[in-house]
Amino acid sequence: MRTSSTTSVAPDPMHNSLLAALPATEREQLLPHLELVPLTLGQNVHAAGDTNVFFPDGAIFALLHATDDGGSVEISVVGNEGLVGIALWMGGTAALNQAVVQGPGHAWRLDGKVLREEFGHEGELQQLVLRYSQALLVQMTQTAACNWHHPVYQRLCRWLLLTLDRLPSNQLVMTQELVATILGVGADELAEAASKLQRLGAITFTRGQITILNRPQLERLACECYAVVKGASDRLFPPARQFMLRSII
Repeated sequence: MRTSSTTSVAPDPMHNSLLAALPATEREQLLPHLELVPLTLGQNVHAAGDTNVFFPDGAIFALLHATDDGGSVEISVVGNEGLVGIALWMGGTAALNQAVVQGPGHAWRLDGKVLREEFGHEGELQQLVLRYSQALLVQMTQTAACNWHHPVYQRLCRWLLLTLDRLPSNQLVMTQELVATILGVGADELAEAASKLQRLGAITFTRGQITILNRPQLERLACECYAVVKGASDRLFPPARQFMLRSII
C-alpha cells in the first residue's frame, strides 16, 4: 500500500498527462500562456462564468453541479490526467459548473481563447482533448447514475477510489463538511456511510483526514460505477503511465 510520505517536487507542466503527451512543438505553443496557480483545500477556482481552463499539477478537483435549492452534487473528479473547463472547447464561452479543490496542490491556468485557437489547428492537442472529453463524459454519466441509484456508502467508496487513483499516498486531507458537499448528502448520511466503511476495516475517517486502510475491501464494497469510470480513464492513458505521473507529485 502507498504511504503518505512523499517528496516535494517543483511544479512542472510535464506532470499533467495531457500537456506531457503533446508533441514538443505544440506544447511550446502553450507554455508561454500557462500561469502556475497554487490551490488550497476547498477553494472554488472555476465558478460558473469562468473563461479559463486549468491543467492540474498535483491538485485534485471535484466538479460540482449546483442545484435549484442552493445545494450541489459531484459530477466528476479531475486530477493530473486531464483538465478543468470542458465547456470552453465544446462551443461554450464560459464554465457551466464549479470546480472545488478537494486535493491541494497546483494547476496551470490557461485562457480558454488560447486553448480554442490551438484546438482549431487540428493537431495532436485536438485528438487528446477529444479523447479526454469522452472519458470525462463517461465519468459524468456514470456518476449521475450512481448518485441516483446507489446508497451513500457505495457513492463514498467510488469517490474515495477515484480520488486515491489521483494521489501519491493513501491519505486524504479532507473535512467531513467538504465530503458531504461534494457527495451532495447531509452530515448524518455521510457519518453513517463512513462509520460502515470504518467498521468493515476499509478506512479511518478522523477530523480533517481520511486514511485508506484496505483498498481491496473498498473495491469490493464499491458499486460497478468505479470500474466503468476507471476503464474509460485507462483507455485514455495506460495505467503504468498514469502511475508514473502520479508518483512524481
